[in-house]
Amino acid sequence: MVPRSSFAGWSFSLYPDAGEVAGYFVSSRRARTGGFATEPAADPARARDEAARRARGKVRRYCAANQLNKLGTLTYAGVGCHDERVLRADVGEFFRDLRLALGGCPLPYLWVSEWHPKGHGLHVHFGVGRYIKKSLIAQTWAHGFVHIKLLSDLPVGSGTLEEARRAAGYLAKYVGKDFTGRSGSRLHRYEIAQGFQPARQRFWARSADEGMRLAANLMGREPARDWNSAQAEDWKGAPAVWAAWD
Repeated sequence: MVPRSSFAGWSFSLYPDAGEVAGYFVSSRRARTGGFATEPAADPARARDEAARRARGKVRRYCAANQLNKLGTLTYAGVGCHDERVLRADVGEFFRDLRLALGGCPLPYLWVSEWHPKGHGLHVHFGVGRYIKKSLIAQTWAHGFVHIKLLSDLPVGSGTLEEARRAAGYLAKYVGKDFTGRSGSRLHRYEIAQGFQPARQRFWARSADEGMRLAANLMGREPARDWNSAQAEDWKGAPAVWAAWD
């Protein structure tokens, strides 16, 4: 691998457990300052879009690495919940109780909140990586109703990794939504079980092609699909590449 230097090049992050790599071009100026721009974002809308894109990527990698391929929704009864902090306390208690009901073993999960479009307040979409009886989920969620979503439209022969990516796509679509609560606070758009973040391998390459070859060597095979920002007409960021393995 090419060591990091002050010269222009490509910074790559490989997530083996998630079967994913991403790389972006770093100019010599950014390389000298550690790879991060120091000036404020000139376009706030673009900055929000970038933040949402990064969050969606984290959701996808977390779900894939932990094989979170089971989806559910938690809804409040009555007038619903309209306080984000109350919601977080309730959902935190739900997952603690659920873990205990399942024997106390570590339980990776991810959940994201959404404001109900018809004014019912907040509800929660979540992903887990093991089968849990709906009756147990309903028993543990003491605030209303539960719904289990079945994954569909997957190609024949899709494995757990592809199922987890499809589940992540369902959860990630809520991450980009504005999550400003009635209180005016901006809390995290999603929450995860700590201790299950996918491992990351970072490396530096002279070119995008070189970095992708290094990633393929580390994974032991060619990726199933890839993407290059040069093919995206509306791409406004630094040149970037991405690839995924099945």
